[in-house]
Amino acid sequence: MEPAIVTPSAFHGTLGSHLARRLVEVGVRDVFSVPGDFNLTLLDHLIAEPQLNLIGCCNELNAGYAADGYARSKGIGACVVTFTVGGLSILNAIAGAYSENLPVICIAGGPNSNDYGTNRILHHTIGLSDFSQELRCFQTVTCFQAVVNNLEDAHELIDTAISTALKESKPVYISISCNLPGISHPTFANDPVPFTIAPKLSNEEGLKAAVEATAAFLNKAVKPVIVGGPKLRVAKAQHAFQEFVEASGYPIAAMPSAKGFVTEQHPHFIGTYWGAVSTSFCGEIVESADAYVFVGPIFNDYSSVGYSLLIKKEKAIIVQPNRVTIADGPSFGCVFMADFLTALSKKLKKNTTAVENYRRIFVPQGIPLKLEKDEPIRVNVLFKHIQGLLSEDTAVIAETGDSWFNCLKLRLPENCGYEFQMQYGSIGWAVGATLGYAQAATDKRVIACIGDGSFQVTAQDISTMIRCGQKTIIFLINNGGYTIEVEIHDGPYNVIKNWDYTRFVEAIHNGEGKCWTAKVRTEEELTEAIATATGAEKDSLCFIEVFVHKDDTSKELLEWGSRVAAANSRPPNPQ
Repeated sequence: MEPAIVTPSAFHGTLGSHLARRLVEVGVRDVFSVPGDFNLTLLDHLIAEPQLNLIGCCNELNAGYAADGYARSKGIGACVVTFTVGGLSILNAIAGAYSENLPVICIAGGPNSNDYGTNRILHHTIGLSDFSQELRCFQTVTCFQAVVNNLEDAHELIDTAISTALKESKPVYISISCNLPGISHPTFANDPVPFTIAPKLSNEEGLKAAVEATAAFLNKAVKPVIVGGPKLRVAKAQHAFQEFVEASGYPIAAMPSAKGFVTEQHPHFIGTYWGAVSTSFCGEIVESADAYVFVGPIFNDYSSVGYSLLIKKEKAIIVQPNRVTIADGPSFGCVFMADFLTALSKKLKKNTTAVENYRRIFVPQGIPLKLEKDEPIRVNVLFKHIQGLLSEDTAVIAETGDSWFNCLKLRLPENCGYEFQMQYGSIGWAVGATLGYAQAATDKRVIACIGDGSFQVTAQDISTMIRCGQKTIIFLINNGGYTIEVEIHDGPYNVIKNWDYTRFVEAIHNGEGKCWTAKVRTEEELTEAIATATGAEKDSLCFIEVFVHKDDTSKELLEWGSRVAAANSRPPNPQ
């Protein structure tokens, strides 16, 4: 049977074409999908839209991770799966996108509209006539759910879902009955009327009061500091943050999950503030300050190193996307971060005391000990060479695991991208996210650092990277297991079956597309591999497997793991 050939003109004013054009209008150019019988007709309509590229993924989890990675670069992502078996498979990725405040539009092909409200039992369900299970699951990990099973309100539901994703910067769920995409309706004008998202406006009185109280607090401080947090992105406040930095003269640190949002080339940048595993001298300057401004922070057990930060509430100003809280005192709502930082910048006295203190105590970081010829490579030597790869034309994707700690020590050039998933911390996220990010950021070469344990979870979509002609460099760090979990709590379950990773990738490559692999055991081999990846194979997907000792971890992971383990193993409170 020949596949359906669909032309745009055949769908003048259909539900499917309306959805496709709406996706294009908000900036989506690539949709990550896994076909299933409930979404096939919808996929025909998405393919028919000239400005949309449909990318088939190997499984739904990776399609969701890819939409997550795409949204990090483009500002919005989209994925399409089938009913329940696809929806529940992608759920974990959508939960991760929710935790990271990413607007991902998750579209599921749904049952025929005639089956709603009947006692029929459908396939792809758990065998009950109530097939709302998928919807109920998505209600907990999306900010809006639209079940489109009639044409009368389809236009409103689709537009509300997409606009809510943009306003809330969270994922949304849209289920579309499988018999509706090709049907016309008067509400689907050939060109959708562009909708605009109303700007968020601060309460003027609250803004003025928050600025005055904060300026008074900071202007009397002796050695204040600034710490940037991950909510800078969702607040769209990075430019205002830069204004604040320039006006204040304070030292700037970044929380680990804010890496990439805070410029590391500024002369007042002092590193990553992560409690006991902070960049050298950074933690000391932050925790000894008499005032600290946390801009968009998330304080969880991971970012607080098992709740061990030496931060005192009475010294802290917490600036969230829509609220400012000053020490133990007042809290001002409906005050938006960008407005607040811009206004505050005009009221501050410049104070460089803490910067001068930092420069007095600072000692440059040591360099890794030189390896002897043919000596097995060490992780710190590997990351010294990765540092040399970075430029404004690159982006780093750090997988959950020891790559968090090693990549955090990289000094990012201006405009070098950086992404990792700290809040949700789903092992295996990086393969799909690399696929999506590289598809969106065509002006950058992505450098992904992925551990062997993580890679085994989601390895298949290397195949999709090759199909898409991506030029990513993947460093597969082979240390024989789940190292981050070893340092929290060791056991035989953290040891994995070793694969021949390069041959695995070569089997997926199968002579189609551009792909190059290498195995690296020494610094000489690494130098040669990087030279090839950036030279003769610069237009290929480059997969470099690096063999390191199972106990070769960053010192930060050793400290962090013991503190998180202590937090996890707290005994129950007395009853």
